[in-house]
Amino acid sequence: MVICVVGRYLLKSSRCSRSWCSLYSASHGFQPEEIKEKLRAFPGGSVDLLTQEESGLAVLTINNPSRMNAFSGGMMVELEERVSQLEAWMQGKGLIVRGASGTFCSGSDLNAVRALSNPQDGKKMCMFMQDALTRLLRLPLVSVALVEGRALGGGAELTTACDFRLVTRDSVIQFVHKHMGLVPGWGGAARLVHIVGDRHALRLLGGALKVDPELGLRIGLADGLLEEAERDGALQQAEDWLSRYTQGPAQVIRAAKSAVVSGRELPLTEALRAEKEVFGTVWGGPANLRALASKTKHK
Repeated sequence: MVICVVGRYLLKSSRCSRSWCSLYSASHGFQPEEIKEKLRAFPGGSVDLLTQEESGLAVLTINNPSRMNAFSGGMMVELEERVSQLEAWMQGKGLIVRGASGTFCSGSDLNAVRALSNPQDGKKMCMFMQDALTRLLRLPLVSVALVEGRALGGGAELTTACDFRLVTRDSVIQFVHKHMGLVPGWGGAARLVHIVGDRHALRLLGGALKVDPELGLRIGLADGLLEEAERDGALQQAEDWLSRYTQGPAQVIRAAKSAVVSGRELPLTEALRAEKEVFGTVWGGPANLRALASKTKHK
């Protein structure tokens, strides 16, 4: 598996002992089962996963409409479980992340936030969600956030855990953490800097600016504007948009994503070594041999 090749280098680089995907080990006070038990005490909503075996596309839906799709504690646990399922899905090539009922996600359910307001529990929740969203971004799938309606706070952070962001005309992405006396804690600030640069990131965080589609496209936070207002139409447009990057054999698409992950996260020398190893997993493979036989390079 090509992702495991990159994983070995990320493992060495991050000194992560539980899984190559994880950010934290027990030495950081990261005890996943302990954190999960606390989070499960705050149920509500769901995180739903639909995989399409034929196309290799999956749709992950944040589903808690009565609270603008805010993450309950139970939903945080479900998100990590869905990421684990996607890590094991060897036929997968692409992923769409969206919210239910025309809203993307409004961050954390305040009931859980209030109950976990002491610094120790807050840090544990922070580590858990950083780990889950980092693993989401590292998946060997080309991922896109389909942003309909509002993506606020942790919801804005979730958009940055995807490779691309598609927005509808009524969408708003807003890092509202300042209004809550906070800063991003799910990795959103670090990822935002990589996406839009430090100056734009500081403007969005320090000013809690509302990023409408025009601003999002201008600063590079959004990668495309969907004109279709009807909900199912937006999903179909997102699938069509994503398909241009997922056409072809799963092994090749997954290898391309793995090479990008290593290039983004590793020092150059290690990234080049990882790229060599990923290259070796597809060189002489079925897709490569078929392409050589049909001389498709210049078509």
